[in-house]
Order: sequence, then structure tokens, then C-alpha cells
Amino acid sequence: MSTYRLEKLLAPQALALVGASPRPGSLGAAVLRNIRAAGYAGKFGVVNPVHPDIEGHKTFPSLDALPFSPDLVVVTAPAAAVPGIISAAAIKGAAGAVILSSGLGHGANSFAAAALDAAKNGGLRLIGPNCLGLLVPQHRLNASFAAHMPSEGSLALISQSGAIVAAMVDWAARRPVGFSGIVSIGDQLDVDLADCLDYFASDPGTRAILLYLEAIPDARKFMSAARAAARVKPVVVVKAGRMAQGAKAAATHTGALAGADAVYDAAFRRAGLLRVFDLRELFDCAEVLAGGVEPRGRRLSILTNGGGLGILAVDRLVELGGVPADLGRAVRSRLDDALGGWSGSNPVDVGGDAGADVYRAALDALLDDADNDAVLVMNVQTAVADPVAIAHAVADTVSEHRGNGSGSLPKPVLAAFVGADAAVSAPLDSAAIPNFPTEDDAIRAFIYGVHHYESMQALMATPPGVMADAKVDRAAAQRVLDQAIGEGRGWLDPLEIAAVFDAYDIPIVPTRMAANVDEAVSLSEGFFRKGHAVVMKILSRDIVHKSDVGGVVLGLRDTDAVRLAHGAMMEAVTAKCPDARIAGVIVQPMIMRPRARELIAGLADDPTFGPVVAFGRGGTAVEIINDKALALPPLDMKLADDLVKRTAVARQLAGYRDVPAVKEDAVQMTLLKLSQMAIDLPLIRELDINPLLADEAGVLALDVRIAVAVPERLFAGQTRLAIRPFPAAWQRDVVLQDGETVHLRPVVPEDEAAIKHLLDHTDAVDLHSRFLGAIKEFPHPFVARLTQLDYARAMAFAAVAPGGGEILGVSRLHSDSQYRTAEYAVLVRSDRKGHGLGWALMTELIRYAKSEGLLELHGDVLQSNDGMQQMCRALGFQVASDPEDPAVALVSLDLRTQ
Repeated sequence: MSTYRLEKLLAPQALALVGASPRPGSLGAAVLRNIRAAGYAGKFGVVNPVHPDIEGHKTFPSLDALPFSPDLVVVTAPAAAVPGIISAAAIKGAAGAVILSSGLGHGANSFAAAALDAAKNGGLRLIGPNCLGLLVPQHRLNASFAAHMPSEGSLALISQSGAIVAAMVDWAARRPVGFSGIVSIGDQLDVDLADCLDYFASDPGTRAILLYLEAIPDARKFMSAARAAARVKPVVVVKAGRMAQGAKAAATHTGALAGADAVYDAAFRRAGLLRVFDLRELFDCAEVLAGGVEPRGRRLSILTNGGGLGILAVDRLVELGGVPADLGRAVRSRLDDALGGWSGSNPVDVGGDAGADVYRAALDALLDDADNDAVLVMNVQTAVADPVAIAHAVADTVSEHRGNGSGSLPKPVLAAFVGADAAVSAPLDSAAIPNFPTEDDAIRAFIYGVHHYESMQALMATPPGVMADAKVDRAAAQRVLDQAIGEGRGWLDPLEIAAVFDAYDIPIVPTRMAANVDEAVSLSEGFFRKGHAVVMKILSRDIVHKSDVGGVVLGLRDTDAVRLAHGAMMEAVTAKCPDARIAGVIVQPMIMRPRARELIAGLADDPTFGPVVAFGRGGTAVEIINDKALALPPLDMKLADDLVKRTAVARQLAGYRDVPAVKEDAVQMTLLKLSQMAIDLPLIRELDINPLLADEAGVLALDVRIAVAVPERLFAGQTRLAIRPFPAAWQRDVVLQDGETVHLRPVVPEDEAAIKHLLDHTDAVDLHSRFLGAIKEFPHPFVARLTQLDYARAMAFAAVAPGGGEILGVSRLHSDSQYRTAEYAVLVRSDRKGHGLGWALMTELIRYAKSEGLLELHGDVLQSNDGMQQMCRALGFQVASDPEDPAVALVSLDLRTQ
């Protein structure tokens, strides 16, 4: 999350190159040529202790000899020299360095470690080593050895691979696609993917971010940055190594289903990233994003002069989840009047002889049609119509609609002119109409836009609340796990599993222990009286796979069968596992729910992201069917429902024929409880319910396995969760100065309506003081950003009226990129001022900031806001005038003195 000094690296006022060389073909020579060819306008110095002049450019023998202090030092020197260069750069006052050199090694005593130590001691940021470099067209900076300098634009590219950067730059050189910045991060010694995501998310010159990654070194940091970036602009990701599996062999069905790439996919989905799977798709996505428009739905109208091409496009559209738009009576009538002969349906086939005027009239009608979300214009060149004139007509029509002054968002238009040359593409490019060589490419691009829009809607949606009557006894479950760990065991026995599930109110088949055959018979009789046959299983903590040793017998229907089965089981198990400690047997009823669906649900452990919730179709062939979906905890009901709906078996949960629908929310609530287990019980390594029966009566876990282990620490605070969960400990009642009691708690996404109510009932003067400007409306995306917190970098407290009523005020902080300082804000409803509510909210924020180890709280306060300034002074804040804005006071609190 650290953007510290990155602006100096990506927009340097002064630049030094260390390692330039006159040797043809050398890295230093290529970088020097690129810097000079790009026309970098800032101060520039070349350091070389051997050559006083390189290609007509005067050099300096050392960084110390430079007549200025560089913001950025570009290093192409041999690996052994790099640590010394970084030390010298720190002494010279540089902000950072990009290390293109390779061979610095890894780990303790390597050149890389020495360079990083030197950078930390001097406050430098490092990009690389082993990277292609930096390219920032708007600042005419090409500190790389790429073959081309891309044009200026609004796309940012962050890549772990220098080769991918080179390919993207080469591709962009032949397309009307420009970049706000390109960063090849290489080995991520310091600056990593998350740092760059944070930087470009806040960069006003960047409209969308392209991301190529191979591995994520810090999943929590990445997820925090990715979720924040995706909320404000599109982020497209390509992940290499899709076929790689997890580092360890899975011990359960759930673990086997959670392959490494499937977990990455779940993480990207949770963060709102748009995933593509190869460079071609990344290029196509870049083309669409560079156009600056996105569809607001899946309905596509297709305009073509070739019927067969139109049918292919519709087939691909439906296959990828799009919807051919319906043509209503009004647009049909308009097309009839304008065209005469046409296909009469979507795709709108205007015939092979259609010229520019026909295309113009048809496109004009489709752009006015409210029943589509986007239009695809296709053309197959013929001898009777000029494709260049058609392309100009399309471009002009789109430009006219974009400039009609209606204030509405422009409707996306894509083009596929098959066999088009530069003369055809030029007018489309000039009108920023993404155009593609085939209908398949165009349809894929449309679907990319749809997926991104839907991801943004999901990120901004207000999730339904968690069921309030869910019962959890974390302490009881923890005692079971602690005992197993204390005894050195890796698996819970069936009785322990039942106890854990009872603690989390997850229905499980009744499980009873019998120490001997008489107890087994007695327990079985109780089940027989209820009409059940019974299952008998060996109870031994030394035997994990019971059925392999004759330790499971099904369908016992009377006491004689129980006695015979008990004797045969003991004989078989003793013969096959003579050293196993046998505590007795487990007796369970045979559950007959013939119309129940067999599902699988559980927790898997990923070495990068930690716990993962899995769901899908269960049964004995679960790995073969492979109908599953994964999600990162913590879940809410909306996320749990989305997890279910991403599987094919979800369709069977609804009623069909004579089979009633599964009880509403029963499956989702089970997944929610598993997510809570992942948060509460880090000792659980894997958990597998297979099958989980689901029908109109609810859910029932039949066969459950739980593996336990002392967790490896992945992240600060919660040891295993890539997404920091709701901080439940920060809830309490406080008594205000006037004696009223209010409840203080962290803000949650479900608070959106209450926060909107608070804003609507706060007067304009107070809102102006809070937001330092006039705000008249509070649309859904604005309020959603206030309530959907990433607790890894932000916190907000709500003061709730007694009885869980209205929100009376809020306080919030958002940390800086290094999680050292944080900016605060407080808002109290206008009719509740003067009761001590602001003081309570502010002191709670200070208490939280100190507990998190933050060093300073600061904020901007209007000079006219006397009340806030007085409170800040009383709390120990320093107050000073803003030298850049006399209407604002700067307040800061050193938390180390509190």
C-alpha cells in the first residue's frame, strides 16, 4: 500500500543514469539512447567512471560529482556494483532507483539484500531489479530498453514480466492506444504490484489499469490495493501459470478442488478485477478500455452487411453469456422507413450492397433504441460498396450521438470490418471506436466490458444482512481444536466434529459413541424406533480412512445385524491395524432424503491467500464432475449467494417437476458459518462436508472431515486471512456528556441506507465543513464508498441510537500508503450537535489508531469551523494554517505522545 515517493520516480524532475556504456548492444547503451530519444526535459546526468563522454554526452565519474540531486537513478551497472550505487544515491538525496540489472541474487548476503538495506537506510524506493524499466509518455520518460516509446494515453500497465511490457509497447506502437505509465516491476525487491496499483488508482491521468502477474508475494496487501483500485477504475489482469496446482497435496475433496489458479480466480473476482487469459485478450481489453465507454448491460444490437457473419456473432454472443437485443416496434418501423429491405430482426442485415448512407441510417436508429446496451457494426468488403466511406459514416454517426448534449452516457459502439486496411481503420480509430479483425474478437471485447460493469455494480451493491439468529459458540469449538493440537493429532474424530458443528449451529447427522457392542445395540435401538437403519463406524484416532480397513458398515436394520457387524468390524480392523488404538464405534442413523441434492462445502488452505471457502456438487465423483466455485472469506449473504450461483448445481436448488426447492438461504447460511469458522478458528487447516444434503427441510452434513494444524503466519493481525474481517471487538456502549448512551461500532456495508439518512438530515453548513465543499446529492456509488470499508487500511465508527436505531454520527480514518499516518473526518447530525457525540467519536478513533500502531492523525478543518478546532485543541492536536489555502487549518495529533 506504499506510494511513498513513487511520484518522484514516475514524474522525476531530475534523472541520472548509472551504467551507461558506449559498447554497442549493451544494456547501458540502449537505455541511454531511449532516454535521449524520448526527449526527457528535466535535468539529466550520465555516470560512468571510465568514459568521460558517451555518444557525445558528457559523463560524470560518480553520483557525488553530479551538479544536481536526481529524483530518479536508473541503474544498468553490473550486479556487484548496485549496492554501492544505491548507497551513493541515498547520500545524494535521490528519491528512488529503477534497477534494470539482473543477477543480484536472492536472500541474505545477496547483492539484492544489500541494495535493499541501503535503500531503507536512505529512504529510497526501488523498482526492480531484473526489469525492463519505466516508460511515462506524458513526462517523456523512457528509462527502459523497450524497442519503442508508446504514445501518451490513459492506460497504465504494471507487469512482472519485462517481455510482456516489450510486447505491449510493440503492439501499442501500431495502434491508437496510449499509456499514462508503464512499470516493469521485475523481482519486486521493494515496489510491488500493490504499490503500483495504489499509485495509478489515484493518478488522474489513468483511466484503466492493465496488470500482468505471475505470483503475489503479499496477498493481503495486494487484495487491499486491488479492491481500492477497482472501485475507481477498471483493472484488467492476466495471470500466468494457470495450470499450476497448489504446493501441497490436498487431503480432502475440498482441498483437491481448490487448485492454485482457482483460488487466484476467486481473489480476482472478489477484488472486482476483470480477468483475461492471454495477451490477445489483454490487447483487446486495452482497445475497449482506451475507448472510454462501457456497456450498462448484456443486450447487444448487431448491424451487418453479411447474414452469415451476423449469425456467427450471435452464436458467440450467446455462448459467452450475452443477449441479442430485441428490436421493438418503434425501431423496426424506423428501420423499415429508412432502409426498405433488411433482415427484419437482430442481427440487422442490411445486405451486401449497403453503402454509407444505409449504415448511417441503421446505426442512427439503433443508437436511439433504449432496448439495447451497445451496438456492434460489422462489414464484409464487397465490390459494390466503399468500406472507407462506410467507416467514415459510422465514425461520424457515433461522434454526433456522443456530442448531442443530452448529458447521458454515450452508448458503446464496437466495430468489426473484416479484412480492413489502415484506410478503413483510421476513421474508426479517430472516433475512438474499438475495432477488431473478426466478429469473435469484437464479441469478446463487448463481454469484457459487460463483466467489468457488473463487477462494479457488485462492488457498490449493499449486501443483505447476516441472519441475526445465527448461533455461534466459538469458545466451545476452540476447546475441541486445542485438545486435538495438544495431543499432536492432525484430524478430529467424529465426536469432535459433531461438537464443532454444534457450536456453529450447522446441522449434522446425529453421532453417538458406543464403547462396546451392548452400548452399540442400545443406541441403535433408539434409532430403529424412529424408523432409521443405522451406520456403524470404527472410532479410532489412528485410522483416518475407515472404509479401507473394514471400519464402516451401512444399512443395519436390527439388533442382531448390529451385533454381527460389530464383531466382524473389530476382527477386520484389528487384523489390518493391529497397533491402532480403538475407542469403540460410532453409531449414526441412515438418513434417507431421496429428493435431497448432494452438495460439497468446506474450507481449503491456500499458501498465498490462506483460507478459501469452496462449494459445489458433491458425491463420490466430485473431482471428476468438478462443478465447484471458490470464494475468499469473510463472506456476507450476498457473497455466499454469488458463490452458490457460480455453480451448475445451483439450478437444481430451485424446485423442478415434483421436487420442492431447497429451503431458502439454508445453503448460503451454511457457507456463511464456514466463513466464520475460517475467521474464528485458524487451527482448522481443511474442512470437508461431502455430501451436504439440501432439500425443502434445510441442510444436513452427512460425512465431515476436519484437519487441524498450527497455522503458519501469513499476514499481520489475523494470521491467515487475505481480507481483513469485520473488527467485531470494536463495539461498545458509551455515555455522552449529557448522560445519553449510544452504541459505537464499525461501519458495515449494510449501513448504506442509514448513512444516506444521516447525510440527508445534516444541514448544508455542516456538510460543507465535513467535505470542504458544497454537496447537494448523495448518489449510491458515493455512499457505497463510505460504507464498504477495507479494514486493512481504513476504519469508520458509527454512533447508533439506543436500541439499534438511527446512525447519529460517524468518524473515519484512512491511512497513508505506509500505514504510519492517517487522515480523519467526523460528521455529527446537525440536530445532535452539542451533546458530546463528536467528542466520543473522535476519542474512539484515536483509541483505534493507537491500537493499530499509527503514528499520527491529521485532517483539514475550515477556519470557520470553530467547534472542530476547539475540540482538536482540547484533544492535544496541533493547529496551523494551511500555507496553500488560508481558508483551511491543518490539524495533527502525534499519537506517540498520547
